[in-house]
Amino acid sequence: MDIKEIQNLIKFVAKSGASEVKLEMEDVKLTIRTGSGKTETTIVQAAPMANIPQQVAPIAPPQAPVAETTAPIKAENDDAKYVTVKSPIIGTFYRKPAPDKPNFVEVGSEINTGDTVCVIEAMKLFNEIESEVSGKIVKVLVDDSSPVEFDQPLFLVDPS
Repeated sequence: MDIKEIQNLIKFVAKSGASEVKLEMEDVKLTIRTGSGKTETTIVQAAPMANIPQQVAPIAPPQAPVAETTAPIKAENDDAKYVTVKSPIIGTFYRKPAPDKPNFVEVGSEINTGDTVCVIEAMKLFNEIESEVSGKIVKVLVDDSSPVEFDQPLFLVDPS
């Protein structure tokens, strides 16, 4: 595993919001932990291959997001009246059933209980996520093809 692969893996873990990822291969064990402003990366080389020098790049901790000063405080109170559709599993979020098909729902779409709102791929299986509430989609909270965690908010629905 080269430095580029390790750096790409760290970027992926930082974006996914996972708190810990462990990867074990034949000659490399890699653990990436994130959370509370602390990032720790442990790389253990079990069996070096033909005396090739190992290089470990320093990894900068992820920067804290900058709060938007232009967003009114009222917006948070407005979101309280909406119902949140959350992810029941960990996986990759997709808004479409296939790349050449239209999105399941768009902002402004009317949905009913049991309607499919997205698909989450987990371990090569595509799981249709159904709405537990009827209403109108107000906001899509996750980008297409993004990793999602268990109980992560996906959509805001106005039930009225």
